[in-house]
Amino acid sequence: MNLRQTLDDLTRNGFSVCIVEEVQGPTQARCRKSRFISGHAHPGSPYVYGLVGIDHDLEFPEPMPVFGISRSARGYSMILVLETMKTYMLEDGLTEEALVTKLRTCQYHHLFLHTSLRQNSSGTFRWGEYGKGGLLWGECNSRTFEWIEGDPVPELLFKVKELYGLDDEVKFRNVTVSSENRPQPLHLGTATQIGAIPTEGIPCLLKVLLPSNCTGLPALYVRDLLLNPPAYEIAITIQATCKLMNEINCSIPDFTCISSAKLVKLLELREANHIEFCRIKNVLDEVLHMYRNFELREILKLLMDPTWVATGLKVDFQTLVSECEWASSKIGGMISLDGESDQKISSCSFVPAEFFEDMESSWKGRIKMIHVEEAFAEVEGAAGALSKAIEEDFVPITSRIKFITAPLGGPRGEITYSREHEAVWFKGKRFAPTVWAGTPGEDQIKQLKPAIDSRGRKVGEEWFTTLKVEQALARYHEAGDKAKARVLELLRGLSAELQIKTNVLVFASMLLVIAKALFAHVSEGRRRKWVFPTLAGFCKSKDVEVSDGSNRLKIVGLSPYWFDVAQGSAVHNTVDMQSLFLLTGPNGGGKSSLLRSICAAALLGICGLMVPAESALIPHFDSIMLHMKSYDSPADGKSSFQVEMSEIRSIITRATSRSLVLVDEICRGTETAKGTCIAGSIVETLDRIGCLGIISTHLHGIFGLPLNTKNTVHKAMGTTYVDGQTKPTWKLIDGICHESLAFETAKKEGIPETIIQRAEDLYVQHKKEAFCGMYGLKGNNLSAQVVKGSDKAHPQLSHIGADTLHHEIESTNQMEAWQQDVKNAVITIFQKKLMELRKLKDPLEVPELHCVSVAAREQPPPSAIGASVVYVMFSPDSRIYVGETDNLEGRIRAHRSKEGMQNASFIYFVVPGKSMACQLETLLINQLPNRGFRLSNVADGKHRNFGSSTLHAGNMVVF
Repeated sequence: MNLRQTLDDLTRNGFSVCIVEEVQGPTQARCRKSRFISGHAHPGSPYVYGLVGIDHDLEFPEPMPVFGISRSARGYSMILVLETMKTYMLEDGLTEEALVTKLRTCQYHHLFLHTSLRQNSSGTFRWGEYGKGGLLWGECNSRTFEWIEGDPVPELLFKVKELYGLDDEVKFRNVTVSSENRPQPLHLGTATQIGAIPTEGIPCLLKVLLPSNCTGLPALYVRDLLLNPPAYEIAITIQATCKLMNEINCSIPDFTCISSAKLVKLLELREANHIEFCRIKNVLDEVLHMYRNFELREILKLLMDPTWVATGLKVDFQTLVSECEWASSKIGGMISLDGESDQKISSCSFVPAEFFEDMESSWKGRIKMIHVEEAFAEVEGAAGALSKAIEEDFVPITSRIKFITAPLGGPRGEITYSREHEAVWFKGKRFAPTVWAGTPGEDQIKQLKPAIDSRGRKVGEEWFTTLKVEQALARYHEAGDKAKARVLELLRGLSAELQIKTNVLVFASMLLVIAKALFAHVSEGRRRKWVFPTLAGFCKSKDVEVSDGSNRLKIVGLSPYWFDVAQGSAVHNTVDMQSLFLLTGPNGGGKSSLLRSICAAALLGICGLMVPAESALIPHFDSIMLHMKSYDSPADGKSSFQVEMSEIRSIITRATSRSLVLVDEICRGTETAKGTCIAGSIVETLDRIGCLGIISTHLHGIFGLPLNTKNTVHKAMGTTYVDGQTKPTWKLIDGICHESLAFETAKKEGIPETIIQRAEDLYVQHKKEAFCGMYGLKGNNLSAQVVKGSDKAHPQLSHIGADTLHHEIESTNQMEAWQQDVKNAVITIFQKKLMELRKLKDPLEVPELHCVSVAAREQPPPSAIGASVVYVMFSPDSRIYVGETDNLEGRIRAHRSKEGMQNASFIYFVVPGKSMACQLETLLINQLPNRGFRLSNVADGKHRNFGSSTLHAGNMVVF
């Protein structure tokens, strides 16, 4: 058992092992031992030799496939070859993310990469450097792999035969299931973010689909079902099966689960023992039980198609029943089943019971007596002869010792079983008399000789036997070996007979695995009060108005899948989606939970399973893609924003009008202004594609962009005002939520109160500017407006009075004239400088300068985002401020946040580069005072050499 455990551990960790055994039999001392290769164990085919003779069931490591990856016009291709089953499966048209998901969830023995992956401009191995493939390259680069070329499937099968030493004549069966009319496999990000692949910190979807005691093969089936959603017809069949399971009133079988690979391996090598045959018969009998029960028969019929998809075997219903009956009868006629006892272990009052138990339990009670009567009779005769020899040669000695034993220091002796040598010997000390007086037992003592082991060596000073006992013992072992050989011969013969029915046995065993998984899921779903969704196809024509619910996702009473609804701990939401949602909400408001919940419910629905809701209408999505937060990837040299853009690129390229796309907090890994614009463009793209989905964001500036969308709807996570505080309701509502609850969240996580207070003060100043800019209010009007509306988010604003916000404003005409004078002066200074640098004489030759004005309650256009600008701010005290920035919107917001500057206006010029902007800023600060203008930042003019380069007319263009 220790040896087998060692082999299993080695193969589980990817090693191939050659097993070398020593030739059994007597050998001379100092002679070279003879050895032979008895077997080959590897991850694709665990070690099974000798299993037929053991008397207990052993854990069987699932064999690992050989994994091959290639690339075609349709996308990436994956080839899985399972040597144990002699099968291969080809999946084509995979995305890079789906392929990486399979690599991470499938333990494989060898990895082969096809040279089609190298196709790029340079032919380099690092294909990821030249476009798509970076994620796959990073995954494969950390693993051991080999290159193959030519036709991928035949070449990989050749490599497998070479790897495992198989003959060229060995055939591999194609178990590929068509990818037509079925959803795409889950992307890695989607699978991890809903716990289909267990991930730390993420609620595990697998743990809530089945009861805690349902593990092993049924749990693996459910996991594979989620990662590779079935064709729509199969999903409908699975749901119909689950509904019938939910309605039956009869008892159900135990559903014996056997690994198909283990079953095939044991039958192929004829190593199935009687325990395995009993389990196989249980599988067959449980299938027949379902067939003979009226309620269960319909479930059995429905399970045929999902089993065909899982095994690649097409078996007719009546064929399954008849073959199960035949195989069950064959096993029942040969094997001694549980509860049957027509064979007894030999016994003798003089021989330790452990001896016969050890010698005979390894083959008795396995085959029915009718098949082994002659061999068993010979063993019984040999056991009787051994008992008689021991009685005649050992019993008189033990009787004598008992008769003459002194209280202390007397002779000792007993009949003992030596388990190590599989012998019954006499063990004694000081039992030989000092004077031979012809007393009883002395003749038997004279016949004793030292016991020897199988190598002819003396065992010890206290172990003895006689010639008669040795002969009887040899006869018994010979009879026992013959009986055991006969039993093993019959077991191997039964394996050979059933081997022709391997496909049916594999089909039946997988059918019960699926049945157990679905029954367990229905039981857990009922306990959690989940429901069966209505599944609907997509309407192909966009011109036809849809009335049957297709092209629509509607979930009433949706609950997060990780909450136990039966305990009443979940907040329910209703999601009625016919287009794209642009979702806002505060921190902790439930945006991420809502996206995870929708993703899980939609995935469970298209797999035919129950969903955590009160009712649901789920269309046949062709893909479900969820993107949550991204982390940087130092190994690939990518920032978190790069990783996010890579995943978004994959989503956009694969999304169709039948897809469900869920993106949480889009573009949060980069600068706000540009991130907002990228997010807006992505929303436009998804809106144009026409997919269903949700884009959640904290980038509220997206609502000010001129987005070209037709079907995007604004949704928000609700908040409520309770006891002076804003709290989330975790309810999905219509509209836009500008509240973030950032202060409350920071405070809850232990940020010092001083930091929170300073942040609130800065926020109050910002809100003043926002209200003035939006409504043009001043004095009491703003205070009234604050009290009516926005103070619910920040009560501090309600205390801002008219005196705090009051400032003097020049008349409109005077202000406009003054601003025009400043503008003309700035243009004149710039033109003069350009003429000096370019050595121009005619002012008409100077390029036209484009000046943009930003009046009160206005913001700069998107074209200013990220550009280097020189700007001038007009203060109410008739002073101007000259500055430069790459973030004009932020700088204007900062200026207006100051006391009395809420309605400040600006002009600005876009220039090429920050260095030039700094130099031009210094130029204006130094020259505008000479023209009679008062500056509030004259001191900045001392930075005459500010910047890293000189100002050249040849490369300076002012727009």
